[in-house]
Amino acid sequence: MRKFLLSLGISLLLVHSVYAADGSILKPGHPDKYIVKKGDTLWDIASMFLTDAWMWPDIWHVNPDIKNPDLIYPGDTILLSFVGGKPQLSVQRGEASRTTKLTPVKSRNVKLEPRVRATPLTSAIPAIPLDKIAGLLETGRIVQRDELENAPHIVAGESARLLFGPGDTFYARGNWHGNTTVYGIYRKGQVFQDPETGKILGYQAREVGHAAVKAHDGDLYTLEVTNVMEGGVRVGDRLLPTEERRVESIFYPSAPNRDVKGAVMAVLGDMSQAGRNDVIAINRGEEQGLAVGNVLALQKLGKTVRDPVDNKKVTLPSQRVGLLMLFRTFDSMAYGLILQTDEPIAMGDVVQNP
Repeated sequence: MRKFLLSLGISLLLVHSVYAADGSILKPGHPDKYIVKKGDTLWDIASMFLTDAWMWPDIWHVNPDIKNPDLIYPGDTILLSFVGGKPQLSVQRGEASRTTKLTPVKSRNVKLEPRVRATPLTSAIPAIPLDKIAGLLETGRIVQRDELENAPHIVAGESARLLFGPGDTFYARGNWHGNTTVYGIYRKGQVFQDPETGKILGYQAREVGHAAVKAHDGDLYTLEVTNVMEGGVRVGDRLLPTEERRVESIFYPSAPNRDVKGAVMAVLGDMSQAGRNDVIAINRGEEQGLAVGNVLALQKLGKTVRDPVDNKKVTLPSQRVGLLMLFRTFDSMAYGLILQTDEPIAMGDVVQNP
C-alpha cells in the first residue's frame, strides 16, 4: 500500500512539471489529464492526446505497482508528463478499479482494508467499440466453398414451423464428423473476391445458432436447437463442428511490422459503402504479416481525368481518408473496423501502412 501511494504521489508530481513541446506525437490542444468515463474507448482517449492514436503503446508508462496496468477503467485518470523531454502517459487508478475488504473481528467494529482489486466489478474499457463487432468476434467464420456445400443440412423440422427456435427438434442429413455432439448452424453469407486478382479468398459462414445431437439413424440425425443468434434456424441451413479458438476481446493498436498494401474487398452487411464503426473485409491477412490490432490507413483511389491540353487520361494521386483496426485475421484476408473516415469507403479503396 505504501509503495502504491508513493508511486501515485510521483505521478501527481510529474503532472505539475513544466512540459516541453513535442509536436511530433502530441496532438495540438491536448489535455494534461483526462478522467475515463463509461463508454470511452482506448482509441477515443488516445486520439485526444496523440496525433496518431495507434502510437499509444510507444509512450504508455507501465506502473509496476498496479496490477494489470494495461487495463483502464472508468474513473481512472490518464496523466500526461514529460521525462527527459519526452511525453509519457500513465494511469492513476479511480474507484472503479478498487474495492474494500471486510475483515470480521470479535468486537462490533469492522476493519476496512482498501486494496487494488484482482477482478474489478467495472469492466475495463475496450480499445475499440466492441458492440460493433461482437457478433463477428464470436461467430465470424471464413470457409472454402466445398466446406459449406458438403456440410450436413437441415431437411425438416419436427413441427411444421418455418423457423426453429431453442428447444425445437429438427432432422438433418449429410457427412457427419465422427462423435461430434454439438454443431454450429450456419448460413451462406458474402463471397469475398479479391478485387485485384479476381480470386475468391473465402466464403462467409454466418452462424445462426447451435444444436445438440439427440439420436441418429445412418446419416439421418435428430438434433435439438440449443440457442439462436440471428432470426431463426430454417430448412437448408448447414451444420459444422463449432470452432475451438480464442476470442480476442482486448486489442492493442499498432502499426504492421512490414509494408502492406491491399484493397477493400467488401463492406459487411451487403452494403455498397461504409462509414465510421462499419466493418470491411480486406484482401490481406496473416500471410502478409498482419495481426489483430494492426491499424491501416484508408485511401480513396485518385480519379481519372482527361487533360484538356493533350486530351490524355491522367490518374490523380490517392487521398488518405481514414483509419481502420483489424480485429480478425485469416490466411489471406482480414476483418477491420473503420475508426475514422472523411468519406464513404467502398470496394476497391486502398489500405496500407498508416
